[in-house]
Amino acid sequence: MKLEDHLDADGNIALPSDVTITSFLDHNIALFGTDAAYRYLDYDHDLAGAAIELTWEELGVRLRAVGARLQQVTQPGDRVAILAPQGVEYVVGFFAAIQSGAIAVPLFAPELPGHAERLEAVLADALPSVVLTTSPAAADVQAFLRKLPRSRRPRVIAIDAIPDSVGATFVPARLDGGGIAYLQYTSGSTRSPAGVEITHRAVCTNVVQMIISVGLDFDIASVSWLPLFHDMGLLMIMFPALFGGQLTLMSPTAFVRRPHRWIKELAAEAKRGRTFAAAPNFAFELAAQRGLPPEGDDLDLSNVAGLINGSEPVNINSINMFNEAFGRYGLAPTAVKPSYGMAEATLFVSTTGAQDQPSATYLDRGQLGLGHAVRVAPDAPNAVPQVSCGRVARSQWAAIVDPVTEVELRDGEVGEIWLHGANIGRGYWGRARETERWFRNKLQVRLEDGSHAEGAPGNATWFRTGDMGVYLDGELYITGRIKDLVIVDGRNHYPQDIEATVATASSAVRAGFVAAFSVPAENQTREQLVIVAERAAGAGKADPAPVVEAIRAAVSRRHSLAVADVRLVAAGAIPRTTSGKLARRACRAEYQAGKL
Repeated sequence: MKLEDHLDADGNIALPSDVTITSFLDHNIALFGTDAAYRYLDYDHDLAGAAIELTWEELGVRLRAVGARLQQVTQPGDRVAILAPQGVEYVVGFFAAIQSGAIAVPLFAPELPGHAERLEAVLADALPSVVLTTSPAAADVQAFLRKLPRSRRPRVIAIDAIPDSVGATFVPARLDGGGIAYLQYTSGSTRSPAGVEITHRAVCTNVVQMIISVGLDFDIASVSWLPLFHDMGLLMIMFPALFGGQLTLMSPTAFVRRPHRWIKELAAEAKRGRTFAAAPNFAFELAAQRGLPPEGDDLDLSNVAGLINGSEPVNINSINMFNEAFGRYGLAPTAVKPSYGMAEATLFVSTTGAQDQPSATYLDRGQLGLGHAVRVAPDAPNAVPQVSCGRVARSQWAAIVDPVTEVELRDGEVGEIWLHGANIGRGYWGRARETERWFRNKLQVRLEDGSHAEGAPGNATWFRTGDMGVYLDGELYITGRIKDLVIVDGRNHYPQDIEATVATASSAVRAGFVAAFSVPAENQTREQLVIVAERAAGAGKADPAPVVEAIRAAVSRRHSLAVADVRLVAAGAIPRTTSGKLARRACRAEYQAGKL
């Protein structure tokens, strides 16, 4: 595939109307044959990471076998959930469900701790007729499904137990570019997770957008430990499927236990050609702290073309730590790409330019709370660092909008980010009212000059993200979530800003594990600030009084805010989503219920 095959005369992405994920898959299976498509490094059963490899020919055989089995027991449009551990069988199950004519629902095996309730909610929403798993995981899956009402229990099929010979009966399903390929369930916090309807065209468009924005080759290799049920992890497996190349997978646990495994595989792939990866911000900090190679190891990262940093707020300190740790091994200072994305956009929205080095812009905290982005010196007493997420992808639009008047705001003014483009999902599965509210918005007034909606149709519908952002010099900055804003005495405060202050207030606080939110005061006339902070390692028996006092003083000094309550909790007590983000609203609910 060549870049010009996907662009029109004006440089916009112009995919054929009948494009589907499977049309590219079939092409690559025929073209690459015995080359490796997907590899999984199994660190659970081998400390050296035994490689389980799937060639393109083998992938084709397995897809036909599993697809044929699904066609025996499903109807077109049925949902097929994947409840399997990380690995090549997960990849086979996901693509086979789509090829069979079903709608894939990528989920996780019940062994994922702390998320049984979410899994039950998703299964109740999607109502799959079949669950795909693996033989080793089948018993746990069956036990979990027995909790469901008998009328809603799906059939369970082990992907690896289906003989190749079953593929003889496979009939390619008639798929449409605008049809639903899979449901991407949002992480959710206090609300029940919603399934975003992702079409074939949305996936193909978004991958091309990412390739152009980051400056990648279409057949670039990659290494990923991201969970395959998460939007970022899922899009990683699309690169080989759509454009060839190879993807090396490992489990999230394998990375967290030994971050060097990810770095080592990036270097190994980079010896064969340009490679890239994606990860949330915490991964870069963790790799810098615990991912350095043993002294004398041959590690060359000079061919790493891009490392997308997204999925959670980007911290410039984390990037600087990563660059300092691995720059000596040839990593380019432009390799890490602060980015913005979300499930409703399939994934990718914006990133920094191919030759741009990540940097922070410092804004005045008080003015930011009033909705104005005013630059100040880094050492100004009220300075808040903000990392640019670069420019919006080709053939996608992101306007900054007043959420009340639905009028586009000028650069430098903070508002809600609204998105439009062929990569945006169709809506939420089975939720007409929520779909209308979030996906079917009209921009009432566009700016006459400097509009970021220029080029989008006048009657375009927009997805309102719930994220707050601002444009400065044409680049997008994410300032926070509307629902997470801490509003006290009429002033807006961004929780991540307060949480950063708390994390540095005392060494007894576990950095990155602080939740700030507001709750109604006893008289119900105003909101008040609450801090929940996990104790750092070794601080379990520390006297809480000095820690609480240090937190109160730091927040008062930097934010002019009184803290109504501080709760120091054990490590792991603060709820997090399945993708690892802080679930502030869930934490708030637990606090109000007296569980903390």
